[in-house]
Amino acid sequence: MKEIRTCGGWDSPIGSADLVRGALVLSAPRIDGGRLYWLERRPSEGGRQVVVSGRLSEDASGAAADAATQGIVDLREESPAGINVRTRVHEYGGGEYTTGQGQLFYVDDADGRIFGCRPAGGATPLTPKGACYADLVLSPDCRFLVAIEERPVEGSEPENRLVMIELDGSGRGDMRSAGPPRVLASGHDFYASPVFSPLGNQLAFIAWDHPNMPWNGTVLETIEWGASGLAGQARQRAGGVSESLFQPRYSDAGSLFVVTDRSGYWNLARLGDGGLAPIHSATAEFGRAQWVFGMSSWTFLPGGLGGAGAPSERVLASATQDGLDRLVELDVATGASTEWPTSLASVGGLQSGDGWVAWIAGTAQKPSALYVCHVARDGTGGMGGTKAAPICVRESATLEFSESALSVAEARVFESKEGRRTHAFVYLPSSDTQTAAPGERPPLLVKSNGGPTSATSAALDPRIQFWTSRGFAVADVNYGGSTGYGRAYRDSLERAWGVVDVEDCVAVAESLAASGEVDRSRLAISGGSAGGFTTLCALTFHDTFAAGASHYGIGDLEALARDTHKFESRYTDWLVGVLPDDLARYRARSPIHHHERLGCPVIFFQGLKDKVVPPNQAEAMVEVLAQRGIAHAYVPFPGEQHGFRRAENIRTALDGELYFYSRVFGFSAPQPDGVRVVGGAA
Repeated sequence: MKEIRTCGGWDSPIGSADLVRGALVLSAPRIDGGRLYWLERRPSEGGRQVVVSGRLSEDASGAAADAATQGIVDLREESPAGINVRTRVHEYGGGEYTTGQGQLFYVDDADGRIFGCRPAGGATPLTPKGACYADLVLSPDCRFLVAIEERPVEGSEPENRLVMIELDGSGRGDMRSAGPPRVLASGHDFYASPVFSPLGNQLAFIAWDHPNMPWNGTVLETIEWGASGLAGQARQRAGGVSESLFQPRYSDAGSLFVVTDRSGYWNLARLGDGGLAPIHSATAEFGRAQWVFGMSSWTFLPGGLGGAGAPSERVLASATQDGLDRLVELDVATGASTEWPTSLASVGGLQSGDGWVAWIAGTAQKPSALYVCHVARDGTGGMGGTKAAPICVRESATLEFSESALSVAEARVFESKEGRRTHAFVYLPSSDTQTAAPGERPPLLVKSNGGPTSATSAALDPRIQFWTSRGFAVADVNYGGSTGYGRAYRDSLERAWGVVDVEDCVAVAESLAASGEVDRSRLAISGGSAGGFTTLCALTFHDTFAAGASHYGIGDLEALARDTHKFESRYTDWLVGVLPDDLARYRARSPIHHHERLGCPVIFFQGLKDKVVPPNQAEAMVEVLAQRGIAHAYVPFPGEQHGFRRAENIRTALDGELYFYSRVFGFSAPQPDGVRVVGGAA
């Protein structure tokens, strides 16, 4: 018999300490020289990122040096002790490292410079101080390192350029540059995704300009390459202001492929003399919103020679359909596709090499992990040939609790305003030991994703289980504007931010309350960054929710457009309108200008070094709530930037939000240090 307890106050096997103890954020797998490399972000070390590697072996399963690692041997840290491998370009970073011929090249968070090192050797700076770098890639002969450079400009926004660093190892076991970085391409506002042809004759990259974001419109450019590096000027090959291109990549034969959304969905195309030619047509997304550098949703499968002596061209891709990712093998010659049968719910970071494929993925029952799969070298792999079962190499978390207590995502479609349809993953409360009293409906926590052009997935998120195991229902909403549902759905947020996203979150909550699945009097909404803006708008302009939590959220759109960093400095042109012409719209949608309509409790969490959403956004909202005597809490985190990386702050944010809701909804939860509710009845 299960114990009857008030929903929200159930005893849970998942504490905030469990979510950070040994927890990792895994990203950026690479395969080079028979070794698998990846990044580990460690909350227990203040959010420090480390490059780790292990030697791949077909018979290595279970023979690892670490009990949490399988499928590899000779596990070791590649980046120097104490170094935080991270870049701040675009503030969100990505592409922090690359490898080649046993060498590691990485960006040091301390100063944004690129360093080079070999195993057991010292690290040598390859770039001067004063600029930051990202999206590192080596030339096939390992003589040149190409990167995106972001350098400050006095009195103006930073300048982004594509640069190359000539390397001089001199055979002494250390690496150094043969001179300062040389500019390969400049003039565009942004650059990303440089990639070399394996033939060594060409370099391709993506570029775009204000006010576009990379999911609005980009161009594909190429540069001829020679033995001495740059051998020609950059020239545009495809794309434009209304076509989003993603992740160019060359085949072994030197053909250039890229993902394009010209069909309405991000599908794969080949560049020819006449421009881009589609490889296939699918109502699925093979691309992603490029918030960070180094993203990869597809890769060429390892293989030998195919017919007529031509290199095999088979692609393994993560295809998103209705918010769920699938691994799909695509024959680029015919466009035929075959799904790899897996239980994965989210897949990214696909890379291949040396007869292996690697990716980061999560399932409905397990959180994100790093996987590898050995593929035959005879060109017959995949479903038609010899493909080994995927091996989980590294888990991001090792939570120990009954799978029967897990709440599994249900993908649902809801009717929203003006006949729109919106998507959400719904999780109902679940516990092995506790249940609600007869007739009690659970409180609902609506999560608004932090894009706004982003997406959530159905993969197991321990933070969601933190809530459902305590008796909350959770609705993780992919509101209009989210990726994974095609260009039209993405574009539904154009000039409609603060309206469409908010109405969709409200519609999901109202529908679940109307169906009797949740308690209408105990509806809460929570979000970070842009999701924090959606949260504050929902609380200000609608009466659906009784409480909310803003994690580094936006209350003043005009201040955001004035204060934020270069990457997003013109994003609001598309989301809201162009200043100063549309100033009235900015103010009409900013909660700070309508605080008299905000009448329910709110808790704010804010990093004090956040340059994306500066602390003044939260502090302005807190001030008006204090003046009006509305229950609220403000939890600032010194040293944190956009998003929380330190274990102690991640714990405080979770426990603090739970405690805040307990005060509003009337259940019991412990009060964490640093969280104090002031004003109002709560």
